[in-house]
Amino acid sequence: MNIVSTADLRRTYGEGETAVHALAGVTLDFPAGQFTAIMGPSGSGKSTLMHLLAGLDSPTSGSVVIDGQELSHLDDKGLTQLRRDRLGFVFQAFNLVPVLTAEENITLPLQLAGRAPDREWLDKLIDTVALRDRLTHRPAELSGGQQQRVAVARALVHQPAVVFADEPTGNLDSHASEEVLGLLRRAVDEFNQTVIMVTHDPQAAAVADRIVVLNDGVVVHDGAGTDAAGVLDLMKAVA
Repeated sequence: MNIVSTADLRRTYGEGETAVHALAGVTLDFPAGQFTAIMGPSGSGKSTLMHLLAGLDSPTSGSVVIDGQELSHLDDKGLTQLRRDRLGFVFQAFNLVPVLTAEENITLPLQLAGRAPDREWLDKLIDTVALRDRLTHRPAELSGGQQQRVAVARALVHQPAVVFADEPTGNLDSHASEEVLGLLRRAVDEFNQTVIMVTHDPQAAAVADRIVVLNDGVVVHDGAGTDAAGVLDLMKAVA
């Protein structure tokens, strides 16, 4: 079953001779329980694709379907509700609320939706991200790696249909990166979560089941995951 699918997705900025075709016809399916890494050189369209998939931007043409819902059929309220209830997000910049504790940051999506946490699931999540002794700390009292682990737990707390991770290790050292990637991998393997990650880091991409490479707004590679050396070779071939 595909949790996310796109058909002939196009996004053009500007018009006439100065138009930039950020995406020039992308058709992809993302099955449930799969970890996909989206890669490509700077300006290849990978961030544009992520924004369209997550309903943060609208395509010029083509369609995006998430969890059975065609995004173009939803109004602003419907899109907001879909993002809140069915999508999880992990960004490079953590995006935690400074005045909230780690636990309050984790449960924020549920509070916004007016839902009580499933205590058993929350406990499991807290232990998975190894933050039991940090729950009352505010973001400023946590390391970068700990903050990103809070962000991963927040993305998973409402058991979304799909988690979008945008350069999730971009601000982390190699040890913290490994921890965060390991968490995303576990989310797929143990919780049957679907993860779509944009990254330029071969080490990060090597954790995925599948690697999609964009160049000039089109898909130039779509295949099974490989190790970091294989990812590097792939990126050299594309470049």
